[in-house]
Amino acid sequence: MVASEAAPFAKTGGLADVLLALPRALVRLGHSVDVILPRYRGVPQGDRAGVVTVSDEGAARETRIDSVTSHGVRTLFVDHPAYFDRDQLYGPDGTDYPDNAARFAFLCRAALAWAHQGTPSYDLIHAHDWQAGLIPVLHRGPVVFTIHNLAYQGLFGAEWLSRIGLGRELLGMDALEFWGRISLLKGGIVFSRLVTTVSPRYAEEIQTEEFGCGFDGILRSRGADLVGILNGIDYDEWNPATDPYVGAPYDAAHLDGKRVAKRQLLDVLGLPSGERDLDRPLVGMVSRLVDQKGFDLMARSTDDLLRIDAGYVLLGSGDRRHEEEWRSLAAAHPGRIAVRIGFNEALAHQIEAGADLFLMPSRFEPCGLNQMYSLRYGTVPVVRAVGGLFDTVQDVDLPTGTGTGFTFHPYTPAALVETLRQAIRTYHDRDAWRRIQAAGMGLDLSWETSARKYVEVYERATI
Repeated sequence: MVASEAAPFAKTGGLADVLLALPRALVRLGHSVDVILPRYRGVPQGDRAGVVTVSDEGAARETRIDSVTSHGVRTLFVDHPAYFDRDQLYGPDGTDYPDNAARFAFLCRAALAWAHQGTPSYDLIHAHDWQAGLIPVLHRGPVVFTIHNLAYQGLFGAEWLSRIGLGRELLGMDALEFWGRISLLKGGIVFSRLVTTVSPRYAEEIQTEEFGCGFDGILRSRGADLVGILNGIDYDEWNPATDPYVGAPYDAAHLDGKRVAKRQLLDVLGLPSGERDLDRPLVGMVSRLVDQKGFDLMARSTDDLLRIDAGYVLLGSGDRRHEEEWRSLAAAHPGRIAVRIGFNEALAHQIEAGADLFLMPSRFEPCGLNQMYSLRYGTVPVVRAVGGLFDTVQDVDLPTGTGTGFTFHPYTPAALVETLRQAIRTYHDRDAWRRIQAAGMGLDLSWETSARKYVEVYERATI
């Protein structure tokens, strides 16, 4: 597997979690997996695995490959400080480094140089997102390419073709050209044997104009080779019965520990934690603060959300305007709202355990992991029914007692606010709420099922 990030070494989002959990699940099924990624600043050097020679802007550069093995998965690091020893993975303050095309072309060439050395002999390469989009362009063997988020397309000026060692013949509609520029994501889509994305619903959505980000025609042309496989979650990392970050273990049959986790969370965030505060519903969010995740929708709903008798806790970072808005809300409502800008693994687990509801009003959502963490932790999700949210959260039907969360369809403030109000009304019906929690906690959201579907794709790609 070739990717730009993998937990615990480098992480900005869900891609890193997938590159941690999927390889481990494949190993448990009896397969051998290497993951290759850049050695960014702060990543441990590991053991020396070998040296490869990589062509870079006309020069041949010898590049060290280091390795770390854990849970049966070997992670290989491309050690090229000029490209990867930087403050950020992709660029400062939400911008891109101007040479990202060269940086990730180098990653792809180094990965292929390693693979072609023949030790071990790989059956296929699995490339992830635009940063690995040149793998199938440069490699004629079997490649499976996964789109984790179609909105990130690896777009660069056409002059980059020659700078990354590619010929002008690739500047065509049937190759990398995209509205006069080149797209490394398009390279992955067009040249791979099979293309996957991270939920069945998203695989359907991205073939439409609404969700296709300009690629819907390309994806429809590859519809027979496009497969949606739902991401899973790592049950070792995300388990309320064993989670080291949570004050008291609990499971579906013994939910008392969840109230202890709620008190712990309120205390950690400096919110009141008396009995009345514990009884009031607490809405959690762990997210990038960007429009895609619904923060523009929440900005248009602020007054109505504040009229609901609930507390809000938020962990994340993103667009400065959303960060400042939520900081201001926390300052104006210090007893009800707590905000932490940035990322903190322990606090992410504590929010999943301590919140009563988890809010994900995404404009679009390829898969989403936090709604699955929430289901696992008995934290009832309130989501917009798109992508992987549609595939994982069953809307509650109170008359029949079925459902695992609360969903809405229109991307409007009214739909968001009314659905959250309905969820909180149900929260006060303790028996109904326990049934919803138990239903969600009883789902199988592990990686084993998804990993088996990936094996089917790999077998199909290597025929």
